[in-house]
Amino acid sequence: MPNMSLKRNEMPVQEPDVRNKNFKEVALGYTEQQAIDEAQRCLNCKNKPCTGGCPVQIDIPAFIAEVAKGDFAAAYDIITKSSSLPAVCGRVCPQETQCESKCVRGIKGEPVAIGRLERFVADWHNAQPETAVKKPASNGHKAAVIGSGPSGLACAGDLAKKGYDVTVFEALHAAGGVLSYGIPEFRLPKTIVQKEIEGLKALGVKVETNTVVGRTMSIDELMQEEGFESVFIGSGAGLPRFMNIPGENLNGVYSANEFLTRINLMKAYKEGSSTPIKAGTKAVIVGGGNVAMDAARCAKRLGAEVYIVYRRTENELPARAEEVEHAKEEGIIFKFLTNPVEINATENGWVKSVRCQEMELSEPDASGRAKPVPKEGAFIEIEADCVIMSIGTSPNPLIKSTTAGLDTQKWGGIIADENGLTSKEGVYAGGDAVTGAATVILAMGAGKKAAAAMDEYMQNK
Repeated sequence: MPNMSLKRNEMPVQEPDVRNKNFKEVALGYTEQQAIDEAQRCLNCKNKPCTGGCPVQIDIPAFIAEVAKGDFAAAYDIITKSSSLPAVCGRVCPQETQCESKCVRGIKGEPVAIGRLERFVADWHNAQPETAVKKPASNGHKAAVIGSGPSGLACAGDLAKKGYDVTVFEALHAAGGVLSYGIPEFRLPKTIVQKEIEGLKALGVKVETNTVVGRTMSIDELMQEEGFESVFIGSGAGLPRFMNIPGENLNGVYSANEFLTRINLMKAYKEGSSTPIKAGTKAVIVGGGNVAMDAARCAKRLGAEVYIVYRRTENELPARAEEVEHAKEEGIIFKFLTNPVEINATENGWVKSVRCQEMELSEPDASGRAKPVPKEGAFIEIEADCVIMSIGTSPNPLIKSTTAGLDTQKWGGIIADENGLTSKEGVYAGGDAVTGAATVILAMGAGKKAAAAMDEYMQNK
C-alpha cells in the first residue's frame, strides 16, 4: 500500500546546542524502517519528472521502488549506473531545487525525500562487507583527468566503466577536491569521500596526488609525451575573491577557501594540529551562499560568536534553506541589508571591528534579484577579531597560462561546448573550471557529459 502521508519522514539530527560544539555529522540518516516508509510515498510516475530534474539522470522511481520493497542492494545498483558518488550526492545535492522540486507529491504536500533515500542506500551499501568489484576489460585507450573534485571523479568513473586506462592528477595531498577541502566534516564526513574514491580505484582509476598540472607537467606533455589521448580539465574554481575595501590585508582576515581548507583538509580544528587557525571570539562572515554557511558554522564550532552579514534580505539568500535553518539553530546571527565598507585595526595590526553600510532594496539587477543600494548616512559597526570573505571564487589561471590554444572567458572560465569540448583538440573541461562556482551535482553532470564525448572522440580517432 502506498503511503499517502503529506509529510515526509523527518531526518534525525544532533541537537543544535550539542552539534555546534563538535564536527560530527549533523544529520544522522534514516533507519531501514524510515527509509521503506518514505519510499512508499513515491507514486512511481511513468513520466518520471524527478529524473528530469537530476543532472546525472538517476532513474529515481526505479531505485525508490526497490527501497520500498526492502531490496537496498538493487536500489544501489540502479543509482550507481548513473552516479559515481551516491553517498556524497545524498548529502550535499540541492535536491529541493532539482529532483524534489519536480516531485508530484510536492504539489499537495511535501515531496518524497529523494536525497535522504539516496544517502540511506549508499550508507547501507558502504556498511556491508567488502565485495570484489568486477574491473572492466581494458579497451586499450588512455585518458587523463585534471582535478579530483566532483566533475573529475564523475568523468573518471564513467570512463573507467568503459574500460579506459584513467589517471586522475590532483594538486593537493588528498583526493576529493572541494569535497575534501571545502565542505566541512559535519556535512560530509571525509571517510565517506575516501570510500567513494576507493570504489573508483577498484574500477582501475589511478590517482596521482601532489601533482600540479601546469607546473609539474603541462597538458601538452601529458598528451605528447605520456600518451594520453584525451584530457579532461576539472580543476575547479579555487581562486578567492575579495571586496577590495580598506583593512582586508589585516591579520585575522581570511578567504573562506583558506579558512575551510585549513579546517577540512588540514584538520586545524583538532587539538594538536600543526596547521593554525584563528576564529577569534567574534567572527564576521561576509556572504550568503553555502560556503558562507559552512564557514560560519565552522567558526561557531571553534568557539566564536558568529555574524553573517549579507547585503540583501533573507529572501535572496543563495544558500540552501536547510543550511540557513541549521545555522540559525546553532546560534549564528544574521545581519541582513548590511554591507562591509571597512575593516578597522587594533594597534598591532589585527582585526578590531567591521564598519558596515546599511542597505535597502531597489529594482532587480541582471541576476533577477532586487538590487541592494546604500541607505544614505546609515552605518553600523560590528566588533570582531576575525573576518571571513565568502563572496565567490574564480578558476585558477595556472592551466590557462600554460596551455597554448586553450580559450577562456575574460573572467577566467574555460570556454567549452555543451559536451565539454574546448578549443584544443582532445581536451575537454567541465564543472567550476568552466562555469565558476556551482553545485557538486552540476559539476558531476558536466563530467559525465564530457566522458561520453571523450569516449566518442577516442573510439573514432
